[in-house]
Amino acid sequence: MEKSLWRQHILPFTLLLGLLAAATLAGDYLLHRLNLVWIGRYLGIPGTLLIILSLVYSLRKRKYITAGSPKTLLRLHEIGTWLGSLMVLIHAGIHFNAILPWLATIAMGVNVISGMVGKLLLERSRRHVQGQRQHFELRGLSQRELEQAVFWDAVTLDAMAQWRKVHIPIFIVFAVLALGHIVSILLFWGWI
Repeated sequence: MEKSLWRQHILPFTLLLGLLAAATLAGDYLLHRLNLVWIGRYLGIPGTLLIILSLVYSLRKRKYITAGSPKTLLRLHEIGTWLGSLMVLIHAGIHFNAILPWLATIAMGVNVISGMVGKLLLERSRRHVQGQRQHFELRGLSQRELEQAVFWDAVTLDAMAQWRKVHIPIFIVFAVLALGHIVSILLFWGWI
């Protein structure tokens, strides 16, 4: 039985995203249940630092720095942004105190999703569609039958390929909103 693009690639992506949501809810619930809500207030700091540190991969990819293995830095980028996002999401909790932090949180969520699309779906999906094409070619399908057989997978792949157009601009929006939130907190705390 042939595995569909949905089952082989999109479902694992959905599960990983669901895990992030479940871990966020569980972390926030535990902090409230154990009367440790104050910890959540400070989780934004290490979470933000992890996200910032994960940008070393982007600097290496664009050749602003030459140190480090791109493959290793990519893996650290993925882990750092996932864990950093988890901490920031727990930090945000279910509190609706101000609009700026929520806008930053939403922008971060969109950025995390777009990054996960790039990582978990795009390359695997390209390989899947190419493998499907090769499989159908070996079965002797005509070009027209081949295109019909992989049509929906190819359409899905084309839609997913647009992720790069979203990921970096949304990161910039997230960075500006997060910086605004951080500066406002430092002002309110009297640190600047």
